[in-house]
Amino acid sequence: MPLESTAAVDNVRTRQYSLWQRMQFSLVAAAASLFIALVGRTLRIEFSWEEGSIGSMDNVYPGIYPFWHRCVLGATWSFRHRNFAVLTSQSRDGEYIARVIRRFGYVPIRGSSSRGGQRGLLEMDSFVKNGGGAAFTIDGPRGPRYVAKKGPVLLARTTGVPITAFYVAMENTWILNTWDAMMVPKPFSRAYVRVASRIFVPPDAGDQQLAEAYQEMQAALERVTAYADSQFSSRRN
Repeated sequence: MPLESTAAVDNVRTRQYSLWQRMQFSLVAAAASLFIALVGRTLRIEFSWEEGSIGSMDNVYPGIYPFWHRCVLGATWSFRHRNFAVLTSQSRDGEYIARVIRRFGYVPIRGSSSRGGQRGLLEMDSFVKNGGGAAFTIDGPRGPRYVAKKGPVLLARTTGVPITAFYVAMENTWILNTWDAMMVPKPFSRAYVRVASRIFVPPDAGDQQLAEAYQEMQAALERVTAYADSQFSSRRN
């Protein structure tokens, strides 16, 4: 679906909210964006690449990038203004997220595993085939934590574009009491981004190959998470 159509759908969805709700969305999104920007400017970010990975931020396109929901704030800052589309849920929480990430140059595509997922994947397919990057908070929107959904594997089959999992570890954070144990980076923290080797899915992959690719993606997410967290072994989970 063209981005113009995506914007039109978002406009229709926005009109379904009351004036007060839209004001809340705007105020919360502005405050959250300001916080991310202020703290983000103080972060010391290091990238690390597995063998067989993209090896450089100059090679991110096109690509499919799953990561865990708990590191979304660090990821939002680390990959800002790089032509990424992000699959966000159609819930009210998704509306807040969409408004925040737009401010950092992301294209929100609405859909999730529970609602609008097929339409969301079709839009992601078009975005990737036009040379963009597709990002997935892969255990979202509601968990279970650290259990990946299968969307990136299906997208990799239809686009021929590899899956590249990553994780952003933080040295100093506040950990929220949420399903994902969300990490909120503290100012002047160090951040460590670990990027996995690429996973290719053949266009004619059958059920068995899709299952194997899914397991490979799950393993890659677990591997980069453990590696990145090990850089800050004293950090409490």
